[in-house]
Amino acid sequence: MLKVGTGGRYLMHDDGHPFFYLADTAWTLFQRLNEQETDEYLLDRAEKGFTVVQAVGVSEFDGLTSPNRSGHVPLYDSDPKRPNEAYWRHVDWVIERADALGLYIALLPTWGDKVGPRGWGTEDVVFDPENARSFGQYLGERYRERSIIWVLGGDRNPETDKQYRTWRAMAEGLGAGDGGRGLKTFHPQGGASSAQFFHTDEWLDYNMLQSSHGVRNVENYAMIADDYARMPAKPCLDGEACYEDHPVNWKPENGYFDAHDVRKTAYWSLFAGALGHTYGANGVFQFWTPGTPNQFGARLHWRAALGLPASSQMKHARALLESRPYFERVPDDSMLRSDPGAGGQHTRVCRAVDGSYALVYSPSGAPFTVDLGLLSVGRVAAHWYDPRTGEATAAGTQPAESTSEWTPPTSGADSDWVLVLDDESRGFGPPGGPPEPH
Repeated sequence: MLKVGTGGRYLMHDDGHPFFYLADTAWTLFQRLNEQETDEYLLDRAEKGFTVVQAVGVSEFDGLTSPNRSGHVPLYDSDPKRPNEAYWRHVDWVIERADALGLYIALLPTWGDKVGPRGWGTEDVVFDPENARSFGQYLGERYRERSIIWVLGGDRNPETDKQYRTWRAMAEGLGAGDGGRGLKTFHPQGGASSAQFFHTDEWLDYNMLQSSHGVRNVENYAMIADDYARMPAKPCLDGEACYEDHPVNWKPENGYFDAHDVRKTAYWSLFAGALGHTYGANGVFQFWTPGTPNQFGARLHWRAALGLPASSQMKHARALLESRPYFERVPDDSMLRSDPGAGGQHTRVCRAVDGSYALVYSPSGAPFTVDLGLLSVGRVAAHWYDPRTGEATAAGTQPAESTSEWTPPTSGADSDWVLVLDDESRGFGPPGGPPEPH
């Protein structure tokens, strides 16, 4: 079971061990894969260090009427009070298999178009406050003992009183069903955060924003900073950043997001104080195969898309942060005395609250200057950490008493680096090595 850690910034297990939320986006998992394919997918993501899989119960793509691979739809006659047991038995199997592999399912009970506004959706709004509560309770009771995180919403922002009441009723039902065991958040539309709608609701355990797919170098760190500053303090993360191999602004003529784009959104948000991060690949989230509907310019069969480079690189961000005292991490760009960033290439800094370490992310490899005097150490031991490979290279030691200029090993395209500055006397292990004991 997971809970919000002391201080309200990160998640932890019941025993106090940190939980790094590293999610993969698999919205259509329950609808489009059979058991053999699901097992293939889950094994791949578990082996790559993911801890969470985000998937939808009543899917976006004709989720009410398009059956899963066994021929079952989630609801009889699109009625939330009449769940189809056969469909949910398949969901049971997926959740149990994920659980066995150490993966949490971040389960969206329904995509947001079924609550409204329908927007660009093609199906009817079928949820209201009454049936949303009963449906939530049905799912909460069904998965009470499973490794579940509840994600309400689904790419729609509530606009009417009825929509607000429907989501709140669903959250109430989930809590009644699982006894409050599962953490809850809300997945908003692109450019928005759950905090804009439900931050002060008691059921909302952490905030989720969507920086989306509209532009390169979207400043998601600023969005994280906004949520980080809200009171009461709640953990936050980017739950839908740019997908790897997705057209920029949904237009292939603009080019496609690559691994470098994806890494930047991850490190920018994490160094701004995010509890974790969500990765996505265009061919995977919709489990696209050639000859089937292609909603978002997918170019790769989902099996090929599983191997996109950034899917194997996300674990290096997790390993880096877990190799230093985890709950001590705070954002602190005040350590920068120069920021060579331009056009969204901004350098970002986080550090330990006690000043025992600092991490500086350079997205472009340009030189930068750091005030070492803000660390509470006598001497610093420095390393360059490669976000592409997870390899760390020693960069010397020096007194922590003045500003210091640093030049990353490479610069230009695909040349992001992390400078790791440690208290030499603490004897930290290598960056990205075994997790720091807690």
